[in-house]
Amino acid sequence: MRQEYPGQKRFLVAVDSIIFGFDGYNIKLLLVQRSLSPETGKWSLMGGFVHPEEDPGAAASRVLQERTGLKDVYIEQFHVFGKPDRDPVERTITIAYFALIDIQQYEQQLTEENNPEWFLLDAMPEMVFDHAEMVAQALRQLRYKAALHPILFQLLPGRFTIPQLQALYEGVYQTKFDDRNFSRKLLSTGLLVKLAEKDKLSSKKGAFYYQLDQSNYEQKFGSFLNLVPNPDKFF
Repeated sequence: MRQEYPGQKRFLVAVDSIIFGFDGYNIKLLLVQRSLSPETGKWSLMGGFVHPEEDPGAAASRVLQERTGLKDVYIEQFHVFGKPDRDPVERTITIAYFALIDIQQYEQQLTEENNPEWFLLDAMPEMVFDHAEMVAQALRQLRYKAALHPILFQLLPGRFTIPQLQALYEGVYQTKFDDRNFSRKLLSTGLLVKLAEKDKLSSKKGAFYYQLDQSNYEQKFGSFLNLVPNPDKFF
């Protein structure tokens, strides 16, 4: 006979993933249409329940793949949402993760099931339950981490231009950076390797491609501290 703690009620544990993607020009949020009642068909994060035999991280990866087809994605746990009335069906606590992907790299993995769709951060639709609150908090966490180290490189292809990287930072922080200062600060980190090839699609002159210097990544992990001006105003 299984032992139980006396006087305790049981409730559900779920996982939800906030998936940020970058298409080379804009940062976007991936949403799916909810398949369960209530609010069937409304826009939702990638959520599901933790199975008894799995840990939350494994559950988040499983649910993400089931709902969108995406796998081998960088995800990071950032908060627990547990207001008693957050789910109108049953008392549910959800463990939230955020994911960062290069949209072009993963677009072939996306399935049509649940109608996944990318939305610009300033054009997000109404979402179910407290999912808008989750997205807002995930964005604050992403901004905080991006101000400390180069986590946003998870959103970039293997080679990228400085204008692409600036567009990514401007999208995350929803602000405009000075072109010259951004480029100067970025190159001073010592984390970029300049390549011989240029991107000729964006302008006649073209912009050189760069790669992240993995050999110096650990030693210069904190060199992005000064890349974002006045980071406190974004949190």
